[in-house]
Amino acid sequence: MSVLPSFASPEASIVFLVLAAFFAGVVDSIAGGGGLITLPALLATGLPPHLALATNKGQSSFGVVASFVSFWRRDGIERDRVPVAFLGSMLGAIAGALLVLAVRPEPLRPVVMALLVVAAVIVAMPRRMRPQVRAWKNPKAVLAGFALAIGLYDGFFGPGAGSLLIVGFTMLFGDTLTRASGNAKTINLASNLTALSIFALRGNVIWHIALPMAAASATGAFVGSRLAMRRGDRFVGAVVFCVVIAIVVKLGADFVRH
Repeated sequence: MSVLPSFASPEASIVFLVLAAFFAGVVDSIAGGGGLITLPALLATGLPPHLALATNKGQSSFGVVASFVSFWRRDGIERDRVPVAFLGSMLGAIAGALLVLAVRPEPLRPVVMALLVVAAVIVAMPRRMRPQVRAWKNPKAVLAGFALAIGLYDGFFGPGAGSLLIVGFTMLFGDTLTRASGNAKTINLASNLTALSIFALRGNVIWHIALPMAAASATGAFVGSRLAMRRGDRFVGAVVFCVVIAIVVKLGADFVRH
């Protein structure tokens, strides 16, 4: 029996998912939040939620890799931060994935919504009005703690992690929004690959759906990364703001529904 139920036909379902993955890859590489596009698309084809979540992680991870490579080649990532950020995020994602087996993540919704509203306000502020970045005595320790926290959150719950990363890098380290978008990719990469490994080992990723979507997601990620680097902070800020508001609306709707 086919894993894809009748959306119109299996072929039409794949075309629909590939298009969704491309646009999600563009958005995700700039501001995070691509799952707002791909996860509902996967659910719309009739996949059970646990398979949709795992398959979504399978396809999005390729886009994250492509986005990381694109920013790296264009010198859009602080390379000396990569080892600490990657390891911290990976450990956090493992802890988050284990935690979700013991605790339901739904109570986090109001907290995350509040954090995202604050993030939207910060992004909307002119740069001169944002809180001043303090000089850290041990910036690597701060980075490790930040990566661990976001990795844990991404492994446990996830929505808005990319946007919170961008705002976090601007607030903690004084990065421009474009630079923060690039630096966020290291933490995204670690948490995505960790979660994908866990899902894949459990056999929850539907690879004949994930791989065509992955190709489209990677293509979209290259396009989005180049747009971010070329168009600069104002463009990145506008996309981040729109994505954050969309996530808040989605979480709010889910909270009211349940």
